[in-house]
Amino acid sequence: MKNKILVALVAASCCLSANAADTYEIDPNHTAAVFAFQHFGFSTFRGKIPTQSGTVTLDPAAKTGSAEVVFDINAIATGVPKFDAHLKSKDFFEADKYPTAIFKATKFTFDGDAPSTIAGDLTIKNVTKPVTLKVTSFKCADHPMMKVPACGANATAKIKRTDFDVGLYAPNVSDEIELEIEIEATKQK
Repeated sequence: MKNKILVALVAASCCLSANAADTYEIDPNHTAAVFAFQHFGFSTFRGKIPTQSGTVTLDPAAKTGSAEVVFDINAIATGVPKFDAHLKSKDFFEADKYPTAIFKATKFTFDGDAPSTIAGDLTIKNVTKPVTLKVTSFKCADHPMMKVPACGANATAKIKRTDFDVGLYAPNVSDEIELEIEIEATKQK
């Protein structure tokens, strides 16, 4: 009898954890990868790669999460149209052949109820490398305009362009890229 009670309690706790996970759909209007690099040591140049789609699943009670965010390389924006076109060319991202970059988060580390790091795989030009993002801000609350549960976060990492076959002009144009992923997402029903 005691074994049956123990099995029932374990099964119930597993179901409670599974039910506590919420899935959020990325808002492409408020989600992007922002990048910065040193241009010949003279200045820091910045650009933005908007998202195409994505989802985030969070379970703060179980301290778990996962995510997949798809970035639209053809929408890259630096504020300099000629440079945008060059970045999309075969010299860098080859957007006609590789129109998206994807980050798949596989492990969330929590500090209390908030994620502190997110580990996963970043794929650019069909090259996949592990990347760990450090969460710099995180908030979940009812969205004041849409009146639905929403979460948002900013997370940063440093990556090397040469690791993803976009290393033209390195090291004169910095190989190291400062990457910040900014996310807003609303809870799926």
